Amino acid sequence: MLTLEQFKNRNTLIGLGLGQILSLLITSTGFTSSELAKKGINAPTSQSLLNYLFLTIVYGSILLYRREALKAKWYYYILLGLVDVEANFLVVKAYQYTSLTSVMLLDCWSIPCVMLLTWIFLKTKYRSIKITGILVCLAGLVLVVFSDVHAADRAGGSNPRIGDLLVIAGATLYAVSNVSEEFLVKNADRVELMAMLGLFGGIVSAIQISILERNELKSIHWSAGAALPFVGFAVAMFMFYSLVPVLLKINGSTMLNLSLLTSDMWAVLIRIFAYHEKVDRKYYVAFGAVVVGLIIYSVGDTNENQDHLHVAEDANQRQHDEEATTSARTVEQMKSSA
Repeated sequence: MLTLEQFKNRNTLIGLGLGQILSLLITSTGFTSSELAKKGINAPTSQSLLNYLFLTIVYGSILLYRREALKAKWYYYILLGLVDVEANFLVVKAYQYTSLTSVMLLDCWSIPCVMLLTWIFLKTKYRSIKITGILVCLAGLVLVVFSDVHAADRAGGSNPRIGDLLVIAGATLYAVSNVSEEFLVKNADRVELMAMLGLFGGIVSAIQISILERNELKSIHWSAGAALPFVGFAVAMFMFYSLVPVLLKINGSTMLNLSLLTSDMWAVLIRIFAYHEKVDRKYYVAFGAVVVGLIIYSVGDTNENQDHLHVAEDANQRQHDEEATTSARTVEQMKSSA
């Protein structure tokens, strides 16, 4: 059962708050991408390149200042950069072929992938309370995508089959990227992770741009109206990438993916208050369901941490008792010898 003490747990509150900050940042990248699309700019890899350059400059400078050897093998970061770039590319590309509803639903494929990968490689345990939280979150998302707001969108897309395959592939790569980042941030260093991801992600992006988007960039008529959302996207992504390792270290990659389920709901709330649009009441219920699911999942983390603490305390107590018994036996043997 959820108790007030568990809810007030420091890691629970930080995880919930940070997760929603990340969700808002993803929402802002969606708005800026939408503005770029309205202006006829279709260069998803080029948008990501500026973010990777920011990561390289900021965190690379800190890494050089430290003058320390890398804590993880450099070729791990090459693979991570490749996976991260292609995950972003595939999901953005999918919007050209399938509907927003399909993208939202199929993007959830990353959650079971993350659970499987963390269970195999990171030995993460998923007890019933965590699984309950995940199911509640997914139920909230399903309620959103089948609400009246997305009614006109469900049949959209020029080639839904290709688009859906792209989303599934992208979601799988997102899972690999998230779990890899969780492993590296817990076993290496956050600054090193960001610097090397920025470096190799930037290299992979530059190569891909020269092959796929060179002509698109040449045709763009740059102005303040086009440059501002382009830079805004990069700044939001830089903040997102900088904060992700913090959440991964505290709560793990499954919590990250669950938190991002609220990004579409934040977008709708912004439209309600900024543009005075009216939406289905289901949206409020769905948003509440996802938040409740996140709380349940976070409390599952708290319970596991407490269990690990109790196990450690019991082990220490047993060791202390064994040492005391051994000392007593030694004293008795010495007395007997005397």
